Amino acid sequence: MQRRTVLKGAAVGGAVVLGAGFWALPTGVAPAALTLEGAQQALVALATRELTSLKGWSPSEVFNHCAQSVEYSMDGYPQLKPAWFRHSVGPLAFSVFSARGAMRHPLDEVIPGAAPLLEPASTVAAIARLQAALVRFDAHSGDLHPHFAYGALSHAEYTQAHVLHLYNHLSLIRVVDQSA
Repeated sequence: MQRRTVLKGAAVGGAVVLGAGFWALPTGVAPAALTLEGAQQALVALATRELTSLKGWSPSEVFNHCAQSVEYSMDGYPQLKPAWFRHSVGPLAFSVFSARGAMRHPLDEVIPGAAPLLEPASTVAAIARLQAALVRFDAHSGDLHPHFAYGALSHAEYTQAHVLHLYNHLSLIRVVDQSA
């Protein structure tokens, strides 16, 4: 009985925190439309530029991480959060991100059980990997695997999750000013 009370309390507490966090999410302009096409356009615009990261992961690690997330939605995530999380806090967080049209999450947090973010090492190749993953995802007509935190998502919901995820990471990526 105590376990159920603790879980209910955690879910209610999570809802309060997420509800308050809704208003703290960024409201700035997204780098492109909140679509796969918009994400591809943003990547094309970055692919030929020298990029730097304001903090945390290198640009190639960021693009490899985003590619992993897209690939895992089709192939299966290596590890999932507990079922109670994927049926309560996770979907609630996604609904807040979806309603706000923006995501905020720790930008240096790896996907549980994911491979290291080292390959491909070049930014151009990592962007190409992400572009290929997005093309594959767009054409994917089979079942999708549950998200490691959000649980079961439809193709449209996953599309939104992938785009918001990428745009959240792009908030730390900058084009290097060649004139300086």
